Amino acid sequence: MLYQASTWVLPVVIAVTFHEAAHGFVAYRFGDSTAWQAGRVTFNPFKHIDRFGTIILPALLILMRSPFLFGYAKPVPVNFGRLNHPRRDMVWVALAGPGTNVLLAIVSSLLFHGVDLMPRSPAEWLAANLVHSIQINAVLCVFNMLPLPPLDGGRVAVGLLPDALALPLARLERYGMLILLLFLFVLPYIGAQTGRDLNILGWLIGAPTEALIYLVLAITGQGG
Repeated sequence: MLYQASTWVLPVVIAVTFHEAAHGFVAYRFGDSTAWQAGRVTFNPFKHIDRFGTIILPALLILMRSPFLFGYAKPVPVNFGRLNHPRRDMVWVALAGPGTNVLLAIVSSLLFHGVDLMPRSPAEWLAANLVHSIQINAVLCVFNMLPLPPLDGGRVAVGLLPDALALPLARLERYGMLILLLFLFVLPYIGAQTGRDLNILGWLIGAPTEALIYLVLAITGQGG
């Protein structure tokens, strides 16, 4: 059990840390120094770890044998009003996190080519870490691109949609986490009690995640 956990912890921490740092870095480049001044444009995981999102939530999903695993870090503070072009730049800031997760998945897949050069025992541990890194980063990318604020996909949608659609969507942000918890825990629990498959979030994430993983493996020469 401890060995299995050790192959998940590092990929989760790296994935969420780089995801949040990327948001802060791109925001800084587009004119908002809020995250920079708060010390959040860093790869130090202790600056980004959220007790619930980085530790408790992934552990709960593992214990519940969820079909997917993800976590999140403390959101990087961004003052969108300080961006050079707030509505346009908000889109780039939002895309930076999922884009970084795709890059991490690609790097993890490329590193897999060197696993056979290591002794067997550390090679097996590293291989498990790299596989989990690809999976976690793909899930994080797809999950965060769901068009629901405060997820990155919601921010992208608000930035791209006309005002008539963007404004009502933006107002959902205060309820976003409650809606996500409903889809993550409440509906699957009700489904389990009633014999129905109500894992709606799993439907929305599953196929796109598999497609992204397949694409990453194909790009890096790992496709079968």
